Amino acid sequence: MFTRILIANRGEIAVRVIRACRELGIQTVVVYSEADAGSLAVQLADHAVLIGSAPPSDSYLRAERIVEAARRTGCQAVHPGFGFLSENAAFAEMVREAGLTFIGPTPEAIRAMGLKTEALARVRAVGVPTLPSYAGGGSLADFQRAADQLGYPLLVKAVAGGGGKGMRVVRTAAKLPEALEACAREAGKAFADDRLFLERYIEAARHIEVQVLADQHGNMVHLFERECSIQRRHQKIIEESPSPYLAARPELRAAMCEAALRAAQSVNYVNAGTIEFIVDAHTGEFFFLEMNTRLQVEHPVTEAVTDVDLVQLQIRIAAGEPLPFRQADLYQRGHAIECRIYAEDPANHFLPSTGDLLYVLPPSAPHIRVDSGVRTGDSITIHYDPMIAKLIVHARTRPEAIRRLDAALAAYVILGVTTNIAFLRDVLAHPDFLRGETTTRLVERAFADWQPRCAPLPDSALIAAALSLLLQSGAPAAHAARVESDPFSPWARLDGFRVGA
Repeated sequence: MFTRILIANRGEIAVRVIRACRELGIQTVVVYSEADAGSLAVQLADHAVLIGSAPPSDSYLRAERIVEAARRTGCQAVHPGFGFLSENAAFAEMVREAGLTFIGPTPEAIRAMGLKTEALARVRAVGVPTLPSYAGGGSLADFQRAADQLGYPLLVKAVAGGGGKGMRVVRTAAKLPEALEACAREAGKAFADDRLFLERYIEAARHIEVQVLADQHGNMVHLFERECSIQRRHQKIIEESPSPYLAARPELRAAMCEAALRAAQSVNYVNAGTIEFIVDAHTGEFFFLEMNTRLQVEHPVTEAVTDVDLVQLQIRIAAGEPLPFRQADLYQRGHAIECRIYAEDPANHFLPSTGDLLYVLPPSAPHIRVDSGVRTGDSITIHYDPMIAKLIVHARTRPEAIRRLDAALAAYVILGVTTNIAFLRDVLAHPDFLRGETTTRLVERAFADWQPRCAPLPDSALIAAALSLLLQSGAPAAHAARVESDPFSPWARLDGFRVGA
């Protein structure tokens, strides 16, 4: 087993890995940017190394600085977390060439699954269903001819894409040139690769993924599915396990899990990975979407229903240990739901909300888990993803889990930035979600004009606010009120006195 691991990431995933390492008796080193000097991850880690200024291009994406930090601090392995360099084959190779262990798959597997068109060809060759697509590239005329053959609607997607970037739905031929131009521009900026391909678009789609684990001794298992159909801008915001759609279709679940194992085996996969599928809600057909060759943001729901620690297993696998269980030993217990709490304004196109977190009080109760990398006094900046926390609940049944999650959201206090908490509660209360009849278009269809529901202030609050302004104004009436009041009464003081906290 390793004695010291470097975490090449920040925020809540860095904190998550630190806690897993502590339970294994492993020391941790985190790298950090100037903007994260006072972060929770830096505080919790055994050692911390400054690697650059706030922009990721000068810090968390500087592979050579990260590897040098690992060597200089005596680490034996590097955990990439998710995002940043986690699916960068060149980084994994650099780690390996430095004599360190990359806690993840081989560079070859990352590269094979990183390019969407190559991944589609590989899994198709082992019998995994894929959507009709065009991967030829070429001129606008070539794309237009291919689009006519595939039929509309279709998706324009980045070959090296992920996270919803470089992706557009196109429903008419007239919109195709504009979508190609926008996706190429976005993909070039995000992935330094502006190549695109086309794929048939399913209107009534459910996004269901399967978690897989494989060790270095030829053992591979799946840990069942997560449903991630609640999305905004092709990015997940609510995830759950089991999938309410597959709960009533055990044969379909078995077929998807078996297909996920075949897909992973096609690249001799090792460590934790996720096979993502699109399911046509009308026909029940499923199609390979992509493979994420890393830990997923939504991994806690799988941990909750299978009672395993995926991060600890990642580390054990990388250290050469065999999987501690067989497929027959695994099953799903109860129901888990996760929602991502963002500093963003759902009423204004989900624009990020930056600023200081003046006060943060997460909910605390049995079967509630909060994964976060921030606390009171930290800042949400323009440099990084505005996710504040992941809130995860576990219960015996799905209805119970929904009620528990809603209560936890209602109790979550975050002051200083706008959040999506009220929006998440409204999504949980939507009849389609309650019935488990959601598709990836629910947010787009049902919440396009969403506005927060604001309860009217009672008269007593308005009177108190008016009096507060009057007392602060120095007006004659305010002066008279102060003179006539009891000078020893705390209510006469204007220094911010409050009863209680």
